[in-house]
Amino acid sequence: MESASQGRVEPEISITAAATSAAGLKPRTAVMEALEDVTYGSIAGVVGKYIEYPFDTVKVRLQSQPDHLPLRYKGPLDCFRQSIRADGVLGLYRGISAPLVGAALETSSLFFFERIGREAIYASGLVPRGQELPLSALYFTGAFSGVFTSFLLTPIELVKCKIQVPATEAGGAKTAPLRPGAVIRDIFRHYGVLGFWHGQMGTLIREAGGCAAWFGSKETSTKLLRGLNERAATSPEDLARMRAAPLPLWQQALAGASAGMSYNFLFFPADTVKSRMQTSPLGVPGGPRRSFIGETKELWKQAGWRGFYRGCGVTVIRSAPSSAFIFMVYDGLKKSFPMQ
Repeated sequence: MESASQGRVEPEISITAAATSAAGLKPRTAVMEALEDVTYGSIAGVVGKYIEYPFDTVKVRLQSQPDHLPLRYKGPLDCFRQSIRADGVLGLYRGISAPLVGAALETSSLFFFERIGREAIYASGLVPRGQELPLSALYFTGAFSGVFTSFLLTPIELVKCKIQVPATEAGGAKTAPLRPGAVIRDIFRHYGVLGFWHGQMGTLIREAGGCAAWFGSKETSTKLLRGLNERAATSPEDLARMRAAPLPLWQQALAGASAGMSYNFLFFPADTVKSRMQTSPLGVPGGPRRSFIGETKELWKQAGWRGFYRGCGVTVIRSAPSSAFIFMVYDGLKKSFPMQ
């Protein structure tokens, strides 16, 4: 299967749906498809998170450096060096338990809501059912998926960011790593239930725009690579075989990598503002708890446009293998272990 959305042959789905409907199994078919999205998306998300998490820790630490002090880290390599010196390599995985849950939830939700977005387009009549969706529609379904997923992610990312960022400045006393349970209790005590959605605007912008780029770039790259492959066909039979087969593994990885890099680069400033909001101290009297606009103004005043891209390079680099593995694992599991 070449992708999560265009890899299916839509006419076959239509015939299958009609047959299962006649047998009274259509609800089960829909449930099993959703179960595939959740199960295989969760597994793919966990694999991707283990690959990217040390780089994500460095990204958050670079993004969240305070306004009122000199920059603690000179860049990604310096941040890696200081972090390993202070806490060892395992310190880069500090707080990974919550993000593993978040990765499973995020990836499964993205594929699940993307499927709902496609079904909404077919149900609206904009595209006849059984016809392949155009790329513009797939960018829309990606954005649709990102909007809903953002509301699930913000609380998890809030806890993750507070655990990842050291509580002390350089030269200060070393403190014990925060635990998810303690962070959750502190957030609830100071701000109540709604406090878990601090930074929601940044997550919404990043996920809506980023997921449009994630799914859209994956499908665009897949289409371009398939077109290049088909040009090399030497006969009609060879062409039919190419169209029926998935892309070679390295091309699947390349398409997935392009998706991850697009997702992370295009809306990185919104993620920077979100990280700064989510790493602000809890319950400090008169302390900063700025809005998205307020945090954006403060960052611009402090560092200009460069401040919005702190950690961007390391984030884009780590997103390539992570996203490639996510798509390869997800598509591979759906092809090898179909639940229908």
